[in-house]
Amino acid sequence: MILLDTNALIWLAQGHRRARPLVAFPRLHVSPASLLEIQFLLEAGRVRFKAGGSAASLAADDRWRLDEPSPAKWFAAACEFGWTRDPFDRLIAAHARVRRWKLATSDDRLLEHLAPSEVVAL
Repeated sequence: MILLDTNALIWLAQGHRRARPLVAFPRLHVSPASLLEIQFLLEAGRVRFKAGGSAASLAADDRWRLDEPSPAKWFAAACEFGWTRDPFDRLIAAHARVRRWKLATSDDRLLEHLAPSEVVAL
């Protein structure tokens, strides 16, 4: 199973070439933390989608499934990632670890600190 980080989700939604390796995976999942981060990015004008595109429409896309792990386990795991102060990176990496899924990411910091067995590098 693969959990998409926020950039991977945006790239897939926009048909970006960097997301091509993900097409080979039969099951992709999205974290609620990524949807919240996308909402922040939309509000700040740092990302745009085609007309009608929103965090809610991404959640409903059939190409992936929204996954909601137990908050107690999820947030406890996030406390283990003291190497980042980015709350979204902590939550998304913890989500993948709690589920024992690989995290699809291009984030250098995540790639540096997570084990190679925990990631799909984009």
